[in-house]
Amino acid sequence: MPASLYLVATPIGNLEDITYRAVRTLSEAGLIACEDTRQTRKLLDHYRISTPLVSYHEHNEKARAAELVERLAAGQSIALVSDAGTPLVSDPGFRLVEQAIANGIPVVPIPGPSAAIAALAASGLPVDAFRFGGFLPPKSGARRRELERLAGAAETLIFYEAPHRLAETLADVVETLGPTRPVAVGRELTKLHEEFLRGTAGEVAALAAAREPLKGEITLLIGRAAGPPAPAGPDEIRAEIESLVRGGASAMDAMKEVARSHGIGKRDVYRIWEDH
Repeated sequence: MPASLYLVATPIGNLEDITYRAVRTLSEAGLIACEDTRQTRKLLDHYRISTPLVSYHEHNEKARAAELVERLAAGQSIALVSDAGTPLVSDPGFRLVEQAIANGIPVVPIPGPSAAIAALAASGLPVDAFRFGGFLPPKSGARRRELERLAGAAETLIFYEAPHRLAETLADVVETLGPTRPVAVGRELTKLHEEFLRGTAGEVAALAAAREPLKGEITLLIGRAAGPPAPAGPDEIRAEIESLVRGGASAMDAMKEVARSHGIGKRDVYRIWEDH
């Protein structure tokens, strides 16, 4: 094979989800760089591929990338894989691709499985525009701030999530985006216990909380905002907050409610309130 860096997508669960081209590339490459050699060896054994393996993960990426670029420059072809799915998508590999391109080494994508795209297609949410956000912050405060920032997004939002955090994350979705925002959760995609939870944020959050802890790989999808933010100026927003406060709500709860109703961030509402 030509001395190139091949980015090979591998199955996210079902070992049959691999292309002929991917099998051929893994068989003919001089070396396979992978996150976990034990995990990748299972795939190679299934397809009787004997290409040697070298570890390439977040803890050795800096040093190993330089080493692999030297091999590529010397004429060796290298296939890069992640433990599952498409390399670089929430997985190591960017540093290696960046250095290969800088050194004039061809980078060749071998497309295939991706949990984000598989979940999107089956979610029942709009697919004409979407935004992949990797993993949301693990701490609730930072996670809520990120969700608030995306509150008015006109695209379907896609995130990966750890199963032990799913119920807490869905509770934050309800709090920041409202209980009626459409949501879908894909669990264990392509595997024996594949499952989708679909409904409003409130409904799916209740399902997840009742079954906590869920197990397996999780993809979380959040439907886009129902429409453009209501055309409300600062005076109208302040008047709504004052009305809610007179009705007995705290200023903070009133700002949250106004932010939800207008599809804008709480920080923007807070600034308007503080300026009055």
